[in-house]
Amino acid sequence: MTVSTPPTARVTINLLKNLTLREVRSEYKRTVLGRVWSLVNPLAQIAVFSIVFGLIFGMQAEPGINSGVHSFPIWIGIGVIVWGFISGSIRAGMGALMANAGLLQKVALPRWVLVLSKVLALVFTFLIELAVICVVMALVGGWQIILTLPLLLPLLLVTAAFTLGIGLMLSVATVYFRDIEHLWSIVVQVWMYASGVVFPVSLVASKQAELDAQGVTVLGMPVPLLAVFEYNPAQVLLSMYRNVLYDFAAPSMGDWLVVSLWAVAALVVGGLVFRRFSRNIVEEL
Repeated sequence: MTVSTPPTARVTINLLKNLTLREVRSEYKRTVLGRVWSLVNPLAQIAVFSIVFGLIFGMQAEPGINSGVHSFPIWIGIGVIVWGFISGSIRAGMGALMANAGLLQKVALPRWVLVLSKVLALVFTFLIELAVICVVMALVGGWQIILTLPLLLPLLLVTAAFTLGIGLMLSVATVYFRDIEHLWSIVVQVWMYASGVVFPVSLVASKQAELDAQGVTVLGMPVPLLAVFEYNPAQVLLSMYRNVLYDFAAPSMGDWLVVSLWAVAALVVGGLVFRRFSRNIVEEL
């Protein structure tokens, strides 16, 4: 194993840039459609969810507060795209160290750069998808969307920080415990349905009222279905993106506070866990 001195800040920034560009260029390398696949995949999911939940189960989205848009496919499309970024960036960050085992065994580099480059590469794809949604909403809802578009920048930063923190923590955990990768696949499936990707919070609220009326309890306590849903950080993030893109409205200060606290907590905990356990990962790879 080659040992060298730690890189300077400038070298680290260049390394992060090069790794991110490598990830962006290699994502759809040697495919016929290239980056178009970044749109085809979510469009397929949107179509399936729209048919199953919109057409078959008859779910509807409330009209946009300021946009007046009343379209379940667009509403669910925003959820699919945002959830795709959240789950995809966490999964990519989780596998960053394992995917670069050969590099880690040969070069001394800040290991967190590998995780961050994965997240930044998916930010690029996410921006393309958001741009498409913005164009669609501008055509359907009107030019007023430009009034809320600046809010996407801080919202994107908070989202990326949240996913980076979780990715940092899971990346080292996966090195020591390989079963986490398989366990996480199950967690993501449950988390998606608990995040309001395919149904609105009003549906959960009505089900909570039914459970309360029927006196359903768990261990002698009321089922906290709505509370779990409302305090889920992914659900809050999805609702904020829908505020901006679907309603043409600013998210509430309460939502900003909740997601900011989640992002800071994820970064702090993820950073501490990563710093503590990433020192000896080369021996475990």
